[in-house]
Amino acid sequence: CDKSIFDRLVITDIHIGMDVNKDGYALYDGRWDEKTLFERLDVLVKHTIKHQQSRRLVIHDLGDYLDGFDGLTTRGGHQLPQNMDNQMMFDVGLKFKVKLVDSLIPYFDQIQFVNICNDNHAGSFGYIVNSAFKAYIELKYQSGIEVINQRKFIDHYLFMNRCFILTHGKDDKSLKFGFKPILDSGQIEKIKNYIDEHRIHQHKIEFSKGDSHQLILDFTSSTSFEYQNFGAFSPPSDWVKTNFKNSISCFTHFNYYENQKSINNYIF
Repeated sequence: CDKSIFDRLVITDIHIGMDVNKDGYALYDGRWDEKTLFERLDVLVKHTIKHQQSRRLVIHDLGDYLDGFDGLTTRGGHQLPQNMDNQMMFDVGLKFKVKLVDSLIPYFDQIQFVNICNDNHAGSFGYIVNSAFKAYIELKYQSGIEVINQRKFIDHYLFMNRCFILTHGKDDKSLKFGFKPILDSGQIEKIKNYIDEHRIHQHKIEFSKGDSHQLILDFTSSTSFEYQNFGAFSPPSDWVKTNFKNSISCFTHFNYYENQKSINNYIF
């Protein structure tokens, strides 16, 4: 299987431990527990294998992997309704990523896994889980798998013929209002400044973020880069459902060719 240059899988805002129906009185029904999480993992794996067009895979986890530590976001302030304690979140979070790689590695010669660890929910707790995952999975396979745990708010990676600029969208301490789902002039300037600083103009650039729980892929607002806003793997929290609306959850898979790519979204 070597029809495309590489494949890409993007997951974000998994929010392990989030209780989406506290006490059974949420505005809309929902369930987000270990059983539901691993049911969706099975779907994720099958969808990735079904749409595989290359033996090379890059996986981007764009942050908020865990819902929080001690029931709080990285900034603290208000209590989050959660259905797991810290220890269970650690165990489930580690198990999820190990099973994801174990399920996919027989189909790929090379997997690069980038985990964003600077976000507004998981923060240092997310880094701890991803660090344990990196140590275990790279020791287990020793070749064919590379795990990168991103601690910067924004960082970039060259993979084959693309440059991916990755961020969660909000950081762990400074930004109250992060990157918006719809690109505006201020955000264009900020991203262009990053491109200038790192002198990566010659590459095909894709700027990718999570945080907003909305799947909006903007290919035309800037001629310098694509602006990719990815939807959440988890269902919406009770807070989101009450303050905004019920929303869909999803993940996105890509096949990359020399000048084109195909997009394989999965909507739960």
